[in-house]
Order: sequence, then structure tokens, then C-alpha cells
Amino acid sequence: MTEITTEAIVKLREKTGCGMMDCKKALTEAGGDMDKAVDTLRKKGLAAVANRAERTAAQGAVISYIHTGGKIGVMLEINCETDFVARNDDFLQFGKDVAMQIAAQNPAYIFTDEVPQGVLDHEKEIISQQAKADGKPEKAIEKIVEGRLNKFYEEVCLLEQPFIKDPKIKVKDLLGALAAKIGENIVIRRLTRYQLGEKS
Repeated sequence: MTEITTEAIVKLREKTGCGMMDCKKALTEAGGDMDKAVDTLRKKGLAAVANRAERTAAQGAVISYIHTGGKIGVMLEINCETDFVARNDDFLQFGKDVAMQIAAQNPAYIFTDEVPQGVLDHEKEIISQQAKADGKPEKAIEKIVEGRLNKFYEEVCLLEQPFIKDPKIKVKDLLGALAAKIGENIVIRRLTRYQLGEKS
């Protein structure tokens, strides 16, 4: 059986814009053949998500969620392309699920590229110093930093977080599946999380 490498999964993801789990499954089904895997995703309609990302998402909804007990509240803007989809049950349910995710996991950012360079540099420095203190060889430190940065992104970036209702998938995979299902570009535009007694 052909081993499916992370590099191959990432490459397929870049080609199609599909989620990591979908890419891994497609490559497994295709026996590692990149072209066959692309065809598999196209047949499922998932590869079209990448093309939709270029389209304007100017409609949508503002979703609110108040956590049990009224101590945490979330306001979330999610955009789509048409008013019809903005009223779609799947779209609105996705918004509620994401709002619950934000209430539970308190992400600081939506996308990885929103993380300020200064924050990243600081995190890399901490990880590097920890690895050196643990006696890790210099050659291994770069890989360790990369691996732990991915974990850092999972903690602070909404789209990279494991979905609270199914931790085997990430929020971005959930978003990709919804976009593929309804055939429109879906964008999480902005969010605000309130916690009782917390300074803004």
C-alpha cells in the first residue's frame, strides 16, 4: 500500500482548496496518484470550493450566541454570495456551531495570516529555547518549531481549531464542506466574544 505523505496531502490541498481530511481520503482512494485524487475531489464537488473563494461574498448573517448561564456571548458575521443562502438552514446552523466554538475555545484570530509577525517570532523563540533546554539537537529544532507552531495555530486561530462537536475535523474543513454542499463562497468575516467581568 502506498504511503500517503503529509507533503502530498498539502500539495493536493494547495491544488484544490479542499480540507486536509478530504485530501488524505482522496489520495488513499487513488493509491497516491495526484491526478486521480484531484479527479475524485472534483467529482465530489469539493475542488470547486477553491474557485469560489475568488467570488464576492456580500450577503450573509450576523449570528448571536449566549452561553448557558449568560456569562459568555458571541457575535459573528458570516458572509455568502446570495440572500437565498443567507436564509438556508445549513448556513445558519453552521453559524450557530461556529459561534458555540468561539464561546468554548476563545480564538484570538480567524485565519493564520492574521497572527502578527511579532507574536509568531515570540512564540518561535519560546519553542526554540524550550527545545534547547530539553537538549534537542540544533538540526531538529527547526522541525520542532514548525510542529509546535501548528499546535499554536490550532489554539489561537478559529479555522485551524478542531471542531468541538467532532474533533477529528477542523473548523475550516466544516466550512469547506458547507461551501461544497451549497455551491457558494462562505467567509467568516469577523467575530466578537464577550465574557462577563472581562475587560474589552
